[in-house]
Amino acid sequence: MPKKRSGGGLSATQQAAKFLGVSVLAGAVMAGIALPAAGALGLVAKGSVQSFDDIPANLKSPQLSQRTTILDAEGKQIAMVYSRDRTVVDLKDISPYMQKAIVAIEDSRFYQHGAIDLKGVLRALNKNAQSGGVAQGASTLTQQLVKNYFIEEAGDDPTKVAEATQQTIGRKIRELKYAIQIEEKLGKKKILENYLNITFFGEQAYGVEAASQRYFSKHAKDLTLPQAALLAGIVQSPSRYDPVNDEAEATKRRNIVLQRMAEVGDISQAEADAAKEKPLGLNPSQPKNGCITAVKGAGFFCDYVRETFLNNPVFGKTRAIRAKTWNQGGLTIRTTLDPQAQESAQASIKDHVYKSDAVATAATIVEPGTGKILAMGQSRPYGFGRNETQINLSVDQDMGGGAGYQPGSTFKPIVAAAAIEGGKPATQQYPSPYEMPYPSPVSICDGKTWRNDPNKPAKLTNENESEHGPYGMKEATAKSVNTYYVQLISDIGICPVIQMAGKMGVARADARKIDQAPSIALGTQEMSPLTMANAYATFASRGMYCTPIAIESITQTIGSEKKSLDVPKSTCSRAMSEKTADTVSTLLKGVVEDGTGQQAGLGDRPSAGKTGTTDNRYAAWFVGYTPNMAGAVWVGDPAHKRRMINISIGGVTRDKVFGGEVPGPIWRDMMTGALDGRPAPDFHLIDIPDDNKGKGRGHGNGNGDGNGKNGDNTGGVIGGLIGGLTNGGTTGATGGDTGGGNGFPTPTFSIPAGFIQGQGNGGNNGNANGGPRR
Repeated sequence: MPKKRSGGGLSATQQAAKFLGVSVLAGAVMAGIALPAAGALGLVAKGSVQSFDDIPANLKSPQLSQRTTILDAEGKQIAMVYSRDRTVVDLKDISPYMQKAIVAIEDSRFYQHGAIDLKGVLRALNKNAQSGGVAQGASTLTQQLVKNYFIEEAGDDPTKVAEATQQTIGRKIRELKYAIQIEEKLGKKKILENYLNITFFGEQAYGVEAASQRYFSKHAKDLTLPQAALLAGIVQSPSRYDPVNDEAEATKRRNIVLQRMAEVGDISQAEADAAKEKPLGLNPSQPKNGCITAVKGAGFFCDYVRETFLNNPVFGKTRAIRAKTWNQGGLTIRTTLDPQAQESAQASIKDHVYKSDAVATAATIVEPGTGKILAMGQSRPYGFGRNETQINLSVDQDMGGGAGYQPGSTFKPIVAAAAIEGGKPATQQYPSPYEMPYPSPVSICDGKTWRNDPNKPAKLTNENESEHGPYGMKEATAKSVNTYYVQLISDIGICPVIQMAGKMGVARADARKIDQAPSIALGTQEMSPLTMANAYATFASRGMYCTPIAIESITQTIGSEKKSLDVPKSTCSRAMSEKTADTVSTLLKGVVEDGTGQQAGLGDRPSAGKTGTTDNRYAAWFVGYTPNMAGAVWVGDPAHKRRMINISIGGVTRDKVFGGEVPGPIWRDMMTGALDGRPAPDFHLIDIPDDNKGKGRGHGNGNGDGNGKNGDNTGGVIGGLIGGLTNGGTTGATGGDTGGGNGFPTPTFSIPAGFIQGQGNGGNNGNANGGPRR
């Protein structure tokens, strides 16, 4: 910046610049006085600054950025988000004191001059010439409004903001021309209204309504004389005259405004003096901006709504267009969030997992048949502090989530659905040993084949050595038998499972393709709770998959006009037949009644679900549903580093974490509260005969002395009899047949599976195992 010479006079450059500035501004003033908006007087030579004629004739008032309000499904506020906290109000809703105060201190001749105040300009030019700098401005309220338009258009772009506020002659000329245009187009009252709605009052408050709420927790129409004078004084320098941080300086400035109001005749001197004696009387309200302020722990759902808006082409062709609309705000977004379900989810999470625990939990509830997201919460709150996060653990990476978590055995029902849809019966049996190598070869998509390494074959085991077959699908699902499901996927091929997963909206959270290997049956691909909850909603809706949605409607306010925006709709398609879905529901109902998910049961209300625990216990799940709600609960370390062994969760120390023991009760309590007072419809169940695999467990105590041999290829009644009679005596057979009451099957028209074939184990001291198991 040019400096004065040491002798104190202006340099030749400064003198020339000052002369040019005075001449140009004077010319612009004359243009404003003498010409209409489309004036035809060139102010300067080409090559210096833009001529008056070259400036575009029309200045469009920008859409003022405002608050966006996010509501739940009942219309109650979840949160407010905004880039600028502003609520546009009509002039009639602004205190007359406020209107007079801002005019008195910023432009006391507002109603006497046109777009430009000639007296003010000449006074400022003379003052600035004397000081050798910019000691006094001469902008009218109309010119200030134009400047604020430029700033508003610049948004949060620092380069554009700098351009909109730079102290150059060219910008001043543009400002002057547009001021002339606005004066003719809008008139004084509308200019004043627009100015009071656009200007910045400090403390994140834009516009007088937001400022009134911020400093006094009241509406702008209710401002008193001293309060109005305080706000009017802030405008010149919001940081310097901030009453929250410097009450003394703000008081001095307020009193200057009051005195000026008296001088111009807006109030009497007595009124001004009385108001000066008043304390500031601040009653500030904290800014409530962003998802961090969301109620009922809905911060992550709020963030998901924002991500939905920014990512969906329904709201604009490009992300930049969508971001601009979002930042401009003025939106009222009604969402699918069910307040009862959300409150119940957060309450259950809080009861079972502490935010300070080494691991976290995330839970999501979806409505079957509609795709509506009813609840979304997690144990680590939305925020920036210790044990807080902004990562939404319930959703995919591209929607603000992490890389996902292995769902473990909760993926098995998708394998079952693919198999049943392809024609496999729910009574399908496999040997299902405790340990086995992955079967090979196995067909995958595109006619290719997966093969196990013959030199070092990959192996798998069941959770316990006691789990060995043969098993049918019903018992294998209830017990979550790994070797059964690997044999099942190897039998039907991997491609049908990949295709079924796609129809159910099941995809990796990091957007990578699902690996084509038999191990996917055990849930080795990282997925999000929302994905799994919505997939199980497909079973609940009898085979209809619906894409998840969070937004019901959006109303956009522009000025005084309101319009509805298009919103993304859920699209539903049939993923499987009703019979297949009902069969899976029957299998999963058994999980919560007799299997690994008993601690997740809902008592008298019909429910179905599946537990999941990953290798090394980095994650544990329960995903389940009723006919009217589907929910997923994940527990684990988001960083995939902390194994859940010898760990305290929610104040309870556990040797090992299982899906049924930690996520299961969270799911149970969450769904119990969410469904309270709502209908309890039943499933459409399918009759699946109990597994008949020659392992009826008789416990009669016969007196056989020998050890019955194992029947290799016989079972059922025959296996039991042979096992008991061979070297075990007739009493051993009697023990096998009668001890559990299950030695002989009840006669039916068809021979149950396993009636002839199976593994009959002879009696030992009367403890023969034989016959069908029920």
